[in-house]
Amino acid sequence: MSQGDERGYGSEPGGRTEDPYSTVGGTRQTRTRLPGGDDTDGYGRRPARSSRSLVMVVGVVVLLVAAIAFANLGDGRSEKPGGGGKESSAAGAGPTSATGTKPVQGKNGTIAAGFAHDEQGAQSAAANYAVALGSAEMFDKSQRDAILQATYDPQVVPGLQADMAKAYSPQFLTNVGLNDDGSTPTGMTFVSRTVPVGTKVTSQDQDSATVEVWCTGLVGMAGEGSTKPVTATWFTITQKLKWIGEDWKIESSAQTEGPTPVNGDNRASSADDIAAAVEGYGGFTYAR
Repeated sequence: MSQGDERGYGSEPGGRTEDPYSTVGGTRQTRTRLPGGDDTDGYGRRPARSSRSLVMVVGVVVLLVAAIAFANLGDGRSEKPGGGGKESSAAGAGPTSATGTKPVQGKNGTIAAGFAHDEQGAQSAAANYAVALGSAEMFDKSQRDAILQATYDPQVVPGLQADMAKAYSPQFLTNVGLNDDGSTPTGMTFVSRTVPVGTKVTSQDQDSATVEVWCTGLVGMAGEGSTKPVTATWFTITQKLKWIGEDWKIESSAQTEGPTPVNGDNRASSADDIAAAVEGYGGFTYAR
């Protein structure tokens, strides 16, 4: 994967109403509750509530709390964590629901490791690998080689490292605003981050899985006078995973553009604000 992949744009507007400033029923009207309104008996006094009514209200509240607790207990759960393979339809019924299984605890360098041998584990691995492969560290050869070793099938790593060395050529590095050796120019902050939005398993058996990771990303150079400002992109990474050595590893991956939402009305921040945010806000370990 390289940061030079083409990423496109789409349109899918959203929102609660057509008028973002509407109040009551979109009429731009407001309601004012006056003293002695509907909840009085006409003389400014509230009617006394009977103990029977109070008991009924309490009973309804208890039933609602119990129903919510029961729904949350069963939401997105299965007897097997992550709803592995064909035995569960939880992922199809609610693909954005968390499984509730404890996140991965292991680490391979700075990358999460030790994923569960099931559907949930495959999705978690794919999300975390997408973050690593879309990071700024990929533009440094030694760090890139370590990332590839941590995420890919050992059999494909040597050839992949050679291919990546060609892809991250001095010309490519200068095109993204870096020095030809991959270092960042003085006074600049290079930004390359991938943020998974969601994952989907498209096929799986005991020791292999194909996972799509829908992502948004930031890439560019933050700093005064930068000719490569930081921009947001949207893309989907498809990873073919294989269970190797007690963990999921990538056999191959591909990237396509979108789906891309409509840009919002947010004012673009200054280069200094972007640089401070990238340096000040750390990333996450993603778990399904």
